[in-house]
Amino acid sequence: MTNENSQLSLTARVESVLFVAEEPVSTHRLAEALEATSGQIERALDTLAAHYDGRGLRLQRALGQVQLTTAPEAAQCVERFLGLEARVQISQAALEALAVVAYRQPITRPEIESIRGVGSDSVLRTLLSAGLVDRVGRADGAGRPFLYGTTAEFLQHFGLQCLDELPPLEQSGDSAHVT
Repeated sequence: MTNENSQLSLTARVESVLFVAEEPVSTHRLAEALEATSGQIERALDTLAAHYDGRGLRLQRALGQVQLTTAPEAAQCVERFLGLEARVQISQAALEALAVVAYRQPITRPEIESIRGVGSDSVLRTLLSAGLVDRVGRADGAGRPFLYGTTAEFLQHFGLQCLDELPPLEQSGDSAHVT
């Protein structure tokens, strides 16, 4: 162990690494880099998440990885400061397809179309180009269609830290809808 490890808490070192990371990082990678166990890293992340509650930064966890992001509530002022255009505008059709992907992922285009009852090529292209969904693999079976899932950008766009924060679906008859 180097002297730097005794000067800063593990939580502070995790925060430093996440601050400079250009993309989401796995807890395993954090543990290796910081010479700690996965359990110690998880506890440090929980401490950081609690620290950021109600502040301008958030810990965003998705697909076994974690990233330091700005709070969704601060998006407008951050975008104004950076001179960025307004967020991606999502059509009703794209929003429907996105909801299907979010709740049923991983899912194929034919499955999305079966649920929506209409073709989804165009809306999937829009969602892919906006970075809200991505191809996450291929299904077994005829033609091996692409499987789609949501991205970390999806979580950030909707102010979610993880998919567990999606509103529950209410089952009625043979359809489900968000409550």
